[in-house]
Amino acid sequence: MKRILLIEALANSGPYLLDAARSLGAHVFVATHEDVWESYPAALREKIHGTVFTDLTDPHRALSDLTAFAGTTRIDAVAGCWEFFTPLVAHLASRLDLPGNDPLRAQACRNKADMARAFRTGRVPAPRTVSGYTTAEVTRALDRLGIGFPIVVKPAEQGGSWGVSVVTGHEQLDAAVRHAQSWPVAAPHGLALDQRVLVQEYVPGPEFSLDTVVRRDEYFHLPLVEKHTTDGAYRAETGHTCPAPLPPATLTAVRAAAERALRALGIRNGVAHTELKIPPEAGPTVIEVGARLPGDHLVDVVRHASGIDEARAYLQAVLDEKPDVPEPREGACAIRFLTPPRAGTFRGVTLPGRPDGLIGRHITTEPGATVGGAHDNSARLGHLVFTAPTPSQVKAHAAHVLAHTRIEVS
Repeated sequence: MKRILLIEALANSGPYLLDAARSLGAHVFVATHEDVWESYPAALREKIHGTVFTDLTDPHRALSDLTAFAGTTRIDAVAGCWEFFTPLVAHLASRLDLPGNDPLRAQACRNKADMARAFRTGRVPAPRTVSGYTTAEVTRALDRLGIGFPIVVKPAEQGGSWGVSVVTGHEQLDAAVRHAQSWPVAAPHGLALDQRVLVQEYVPGPEFSLDTVVRRDEYFHLPLVEKHTTDGAYRAETGHTCPAPLPPATLTAVRAAAERALRALGIRNGVAHTELKIPPEAGPTVIEVGARLPGDHLVDVVRHASGIDEARAYLQAVLDEKPDVPEPREGACAIRFLTPPRAGTFRGVTLPGRPDGLIGRHITTEPGATVGGAHDNSARLGHLVFTAPTPSQVKAHAAHVLAHTRIEVS
């Protein structure tokens, strides 16, 4: 019986990893904070074989505690869910002589300022990026490099589109910098975040994501996913469609760009979620990479579309087994997030009767809750999942249902 140490399971991909471990006949032990463990849903706890409590915000203490635990428990693999803890996953795997990523470059998988530096060193096709703590700092850096508007302002450490804004003029920059610095601590662990602000040149064009399982520096790419976002100053994600219908030559270029980024970040055993844009008349541009499974239930979306279980393949890679990533089957899947039309009190959601292709309806906000505007992914009320034989059909199903869905906010 294989034993896997999962550093924090209270994440979007946690249940998928626990189910995948069960399918592999493995036991999972979870490292978390004792108070965070108290908030675990019962259904999640039932899938966990055991726990080890440590302070994940203190990397040195956590590494010492988890090394001792792994030795007595005879751990066979180390995995993670949270982007903030991917450096700890890499250092622990290295300490235990288990498959993992390069610990010397692991911080760049968490911190986007360090990531931008790694991309420059590795000649990754990526937007020009500057960082700083103040508007004055980033303004001087922008002037020095000749980066003009529009630009993208984002936190050095954060996810879920939190703190991200598109700025079209200098008069908006100071507010955007303050917005990016609005989350100094990550809940629920109380992890202090780097307060540097990243400013990138804006890359036009459609957005995509590519997940890749890596074992011993061999890349196993999953189907490309098309990302849908809001327009305007804030670009919250409104949904995803898999697979993205791109020509073979473009898909090859996307994979090559992602592989260059993964090499720059030292991702050699595990999984990576690469976000890219394809500007008009140009090649793919890598925006950022996470050394983790994707959020937004994309593990489920990719599985419905292709038959590939990404969580299972990830665990196989860190167990030093060949990942099971076959050629994808024919099919398509889409997820669409429900967001409030305005701030107010949420009353409920009404869908049209018997929608074509709808296989999942999940409302996560209780009626009576106060909701805000859709500036980032925290505004979501729930999500809908659709399947169809082709991407164009699944997008048509989703568009029809959303056009006839009523979200009541008073």
